[in-house]
Amino acid sequence: MSDLIVIAFDNEAQAEAAFNEVQSLENDLVVQLAGLALVKVDGEGKTHVEYPGAVGNIGAGAAGGALFGTLIGILFFVPFAGLIFGGLFGALFAGLDKSGLDAQFRDRVKSTVSAGKSAVVVYAVKLTQDKFAAALAPYEGTVVQTSLSEEDEQALIHDLGAQ
Repeated sequence: MSDLIVIAFDNEAQAEAAFNEVQSLENDLVVQLAGLALVKVDGEGKTHVEYPGAVGNIGAGAAGGALFGTLIGILFFVPFAGLIFGGLFGALFAGLDKSGLDAQFRDRVKSTVSAGKSAVVVYAVKLTQDKFAAALAPYEGTVVQTSLSEEDEQALIHDLGAQ
């Protein structure tokens, strides 16, 4: 089972510090990442996404990287041409609704990470929850989380591969 965790912050500095902390936690084996992103929403509502450099094995597989990139795009409405212009966009949304990334989850993310705020998006394969939470508590983020069963994750990867 994988966890998709969005942690919203009131300012960019807190988010960047938490982003760096998550990378340290991966080195300390507290979390095993399939994806990590720092999302900044400027005052005009435009979304900017940063991914870590060549840290660990984040996004190592093409399917996993494509899945994480698509999840970021869907959660924060970052344009990605292949899905917007293809008929698969609607089908992918329908698949997401069945997987725990339903409209309610997406709406919570959108309202929590609004203009002027930032977020850290963690796609974790394994997570030591108590240590992870304790390490990130000083950054005072608001957590929005969902879990994907292995079956749901594989279905999403399959849907992306159909492009």
